Amino acid sequence: MNRLIFSLLMALILSVGSQAVLATGAAPAAKSAQATPAHNPLIWADVPDIAIIRVGKTYYMSSTTMHMSPGLPIMKSTDLVNWSMASYAYQTLADNEAFRLENGKNAYGAGSWASSLRYHDGVFYASTFAATSGGRTHVYTTRDPERGPWKETNFEPLMHDHSLFFDDDGRVYMVYGGGRITLMELKPDLSGVKPGGVNKVLIENVNTVFGTDQGGLNGEGSQLLKVDGRYYLFNIASPGSRWARTVIVSRADSIDGPYESRIALDDRGIAQGGLIDTPEGKWYAYLFKDNGAVGRIPYLVPVTWKDGWPVLGKDGKVPMTLDIPAGTQGVSGASGIVASDEFDRRPGDPALPLAWQWNHNPEPRDWSLTWRPGHMSFTTSRTVQTLLEARNTLTQRTFGPHSSATTRIDVSGMKDGDWAGIAAFQRQYGFVGVKMSDGARSLVMVSAETDKPEEVASIPLAGNTVHLRVDCEFEPAPELARFSYSLDGKTWTPIGRPSRLAYTFPHFMGYRYGLFYFSTQTAGGRVDFDYYRVAQEKDGR
Repeated sequence: MNRLIFSLLMALILSVGSQAVLATGAAPAAKSAQATPAHNPLIWADVPDIAIIRVGKTYYMSSTTMHMSPGLPIMKSTDLVNWSMASYAYQTLADNEAFRLENGKNAYGAGSWASSLRYHDGVFYASTFAATSGGRTHVYTTRDPERGPWKETNFEPLMHDHSLFFDDDGRVYMVYGGGRITLMELKPDLSGVKPGGVNKVLIENVNTVFGTDQGGLNGEGSQLLKVDGRYYLFNIASPGSRWARTVIVSRADSIDGPYESRIALDDRGIAQGGLIDTPEGKWYAYLFKDNGAVGRIPYLVPVTWKDGWPVLGKDGKVPMTLDIPAGTQGVSGASGIVASDEFDRRPGDPALPLAWQWNHNPEPRDWSLTWRPGHMSFTTSRTVQTLLEARNTLTQRTFGPHSSATTRIDVSGMKDGDWAGIAAFQRQYGFVGVKMSDGARSLVMVSAETDKPEEVASIPLAGNTVHLRVDCEFEPAPELARFSYSLDGKTWTPIGRPSRLAYTFPHFMGYRYGLFYFSTQTAGGRVDFDYYRVAQEKDGR
């Protein structure tokens, strides 16, 4: 009898428990989340020239943002998939006419290029180089990459696409170059080149790995690491017969060579980067791919080892599905790589989220978050003729495959000759905004897809405020930006025509969403942006 009652009670408990699990969905959801694998591309936004390190169980990554300020972004992750913004190594790379967009000069496509990221004896090192700073190599250091501060050292010469390297014997080097790869020894404090130190060409011509089919992209993008006592140097190059970034790996038993080289990956132009290992002993390569107008986007490639060589990919190909859980993989989530902003600030809040970067050096006296609380306010202190010359254009990355950005702007303080709005920003830009002319305001759509700004559409604007939106479509081809406006923030009306997006030089950067204000006749007007909101959905609503 007792045994029968016990059995009935256990059956009842199991039945209720099972129903409870099914009702909450907790167990199936957890199982489903664990089973969802990450996928390539990891970040569908412009994050090129990746350098990556692991400190304990945390990964850090640096990238290139060239003429933007602040620059040399540092990101962090605990799973190699989901990344968040940590800091910038510098607020201003240099203060000169090019970075101030003065006297017809600019730093588009220049500024700081490919960086190196290291951790040594408790210190983080982020280094880069720039012709626009006087042809110098810059090294930034901190013990806390999230709170800083970062301290700068810079010196000559400019070391192109360098890789900073601390060897086990305490000596420190940079490996750098384009085509010819050179090893240069630095002073122990990294204040410059070590007098009488090692200065040796490691590889005379990376492209000889292609045999007689040389040319194309000269070998560059150096990243040096040491695994099990052996030195591995990563470069990219392409053969002369076709443009395709290819991963070249060279190895040596001594840091100064001799090095033997081989092609490690030739798949869809996915290249440039280096290796990273996990605490569990897995290996990956973090690389990027030129992906049209959105920019150069990161891919994670599994790596195995054979005969002392890293083998990238599966059967020579980069897999689209990875053996890592996806988590909340995506750009527009909590990563901070892109971020909506209501422009509300409380005491102690940072001035701007890390997602924001100014196009060139900003003019501090011409913007404020306090002139009108809850708004980003702009004024002007000079006149220019086009958006490309305007200071204080505030930007964030666009992202794929479809994304949108919206804002609301108060234009009651504009003067004749003023333009303000939101842009899909690159050399061949397009924007929707407001123009002030002869005392009247007009809603306008402008396209510079032929390199000459064209006012495609103009509609009288009676009120002082208007909502503006840009939708970017990076798939399928052709890549397009569409523009619309709303008087109530609910009903959107297209304006003008779709503008074709093109990754062009000299900007050498994926499209950005940009909030802008510039004067062509008289400086001193003002506009107030109420919010900035990004969305992954195709229609952006």
